[in-house]
Amino acid sequence: MDKEQLWQKSVEFHGHQCGGLTIGYKAALYAIELLNLSFSPDEQVVCIAENNACGVDAIQVILGCSIGKGNLLFHMVGKQAFSFYNRKTGQSIRMMLKRRPRYMTRKESLEYYQGLEPKEMFDIMDTKIPLPRTAQLFDSYVCESCGETTGAHWIRIREDKKLCIDCYGEYNPLHL
Repeated sequence: MDKEQLWQKSVEFHGHQCGGLTIGYKAALYAIELLNLSFSPDEQVVCIAENNACGVDAIQVILGCSIGKGNLLFHMVGKQAFSFYNRKTGQSIRMMLKRRPRYMTRKESLEYYQGLEPKEMFDIMDTKIPLPRTAQLFDSYVCESCGETTGAHWIRIREDKKLCIDCYGEYNPLHL
């Protein structure tokens, strides 16, 4: 697909055009260029997004990173930054969005980012987080309170009963 087709596919998936979607679109294209990536049918490409904003949708569409496959992960720190990994080559980069002029409308933000080349938008640096392992499969257990099946890594034990997190409840020693 050419760039215009990838943009249209990203817009269709996201639902509208916006500056945020453009950020992810340009980040994905730049990652393709810098790491020699292509669409990932499995886990060959990994993205760790430091936000859950609009741009992540374009990354899913263009690079094939998704939560379900385990190759789209979130390190939620509220930064417009993305780490990309190429499992085949072992190469990785972290992209940090450069500051933009303040007080832009949505339309102005879209036009601003659409007018920039990726290298003008992002600072490139070494990744901070090592390449994550491939996705793992976990056993499932039936919660002994509600009867719903839950992944093993989400089960908690209380009084020798396997409980899902909802039934286990929150533990906070400061709340009585």
